[in-house]
Amino acid sequence: MHLKLMFITNDPQTARIAQAAGVDRIFVDMEALGKAERQGGMDTVQSHHTAADAARLRPLLDRAELLVRVDPIHDGSQEQIEAVLRAGADVVMFPFFHTAEEVAAFTRIVGGRARTCLLVETPEAVERIDEILAVPGVDECHIGLNDLHLGYRLPFLFQLLADGTVERLCGKFRAAGKPYGFGGFGRPGTGQLPAERIMGEHCRLGSSLAILSRTFCDLRQRRTAAETEALFREGVGDIRRWEERLSKASPEELEANRREVCRRVDEIVKELERK
Repeated sequence: MHLKLMFITNDPQTARIAQAAGVDRIFVDMEALGKAERQGGMDTVQSHHTAADAARLRPLLDRAELLVRVDPIHDGSQEQIEAVLRAGADVVMFPFFHTAEEVAAFTRIVGGRARTCLLVETPEAVERIDEILAVPGVDECHIGLNDLHLGYRLPFLFQLLADGTVERLCGKFRAAGKPYGFGGFGRPGTGQLPAERIMGEHCRLGSSLAILSRTFCDLRQRRTAAETEALFREGVGDIRRWEERLSKASPEELEANRREVCRRVDEIVKELERK
């Protein structure tokens, strides 16, 4: 098991530190269209990065890939995606789509000049996933739990892991031959649903992509470069050690972890519903 770890930043120093620690992808997040309205009131990352940020990071990345998330399809999509490609993106991520037609418009613009990653995060996309995966030019998929759980009007994003939605989608991606991942997590030993439990599900479901969440390294907190380096070095090291441990887990152990995830998610949902 080896997850491609992604970290969202447009800061050159943080990008260098993350790459040196073993983060596989630096994630520049240009998605802004409609995001504040959808996620209003939630403590989610809304980055407002630019193609210029991607271009500034490109020369610094000799080991990590550069992934850029663009906006959903809109009148300016051609111009935005062209700017991202000129900036040197290795992977372009496409969010918040509902139909195969939107995906086809996106892949036509990219035109094979970078790899494409679909961020599946609407109930409509889940319902149409077979036709979406048949669109030419789709290289990989990621399940966006934040927007998807809002779309289903669920109180907790990891309910989608416990109720089988993530597993069903992973099965579709696997059958289509697309690398895939879901959600994000922080450092093992942290999180409302502990990161190591989520990693167990990545292992069981054959996932190869994960975002390092804000809890892994909250860039709003002021730290010295040395403190940030230590945080990334130790945190990524902890994740890789858990991966090694999970790679030796039996199917029975992974199933026991799945049951524990479901139990803990049920507890969290009940706590949320009481508030």
